[in-house]
Amino acid sequence: MLSKLEAFILGMIQGLTEFLPISSTGHLYLGRNLFGLQEAGLLLDTMLHIGTLLAVFVYYKEEFIKIIKNPFSKLTFLLIVGTIPAVVIGLVTKDYIEEVSKTGITIGWEFLLTGLFLWMADTAKNGYKKMDDISYKDAFIIGTFQAAAILPAISRSGMTIVAALWRKLDRETAAYFSFLLSTPAIAGAIVLQTKDLLSDGGEQISLSALLVAILSSAFFGYVAVKWMIGFLKNHSLKPFAYYVWALGFLILFFQFTGKF
Repeated sequence: MLSKLEAFILGMIQGLTEFLPISSTGHLYLGRNLFGLQEAGLLLDTMLHIGTLLAVFVYYKEEFIKIIKNPFSKLTFLLIVGTIPAVVIGLVTKDYIEEVSKTGITIGWEFLLTGLFLWMADTAKNGYKKMDDISYKDAFIIGTFQAAAILPAISRSGMTIVAALWRKLDRETAAYFSFLLSTPAIAGAIVLQTKDLLSDGGEQISLSALLVAILSSAFFGYVAVKWMIGFLKNHSLKPFAYYVWALGFLILFFQFTGKF
């Protein structure tokens, strides 16, 4: 049975790592192993994703109000175009990704790859594009990088921020659009998880623990979004590269020595 403390910590991990460029799925895998909850299940995953989705909705409430008032705006179509690659790749590779996610056999290498992209982000020249300057081509390319994050320890936010910087978005706008683009991806994950959950049946997790998980994920997700947008204005992504490299090498060491 999932305790409230474990639910809080897993919610914190999900909320922070969904929007910091260090991979939420990879960290949740490690968190579950730490608590002996390798099979925590779809219900918990769904609740954690609902929490981070709430965080983005609250932070971007003005944008979503505009979309509701004008559903055929450019922003709506930018999000649609940016989401298409993830939908296509997700449907094609669903079974393989589920198997890889369960075993965790590739996450060490994926953390290393995430670090490489974060390190390379500094090769991008200072961008100039604001939200109004983002083209459909920009959105599609950024969305293609987002699709790579279907692998467990490839950071979705990291890949989209890097792609946005390479497409000449300024640093603040790169983070801002990255997190806005996460909403269809997170919502899609919730829909797929709910579908599988209904077909597989319920899990024995208390309502209070689930509520703690949602609130923790939402709170820390909001904090991470706000902090990361401000951080990227004047800071490099290299500290995050160092972190995921260290984590990746540590995981590979434990895997090769049979301790993980």
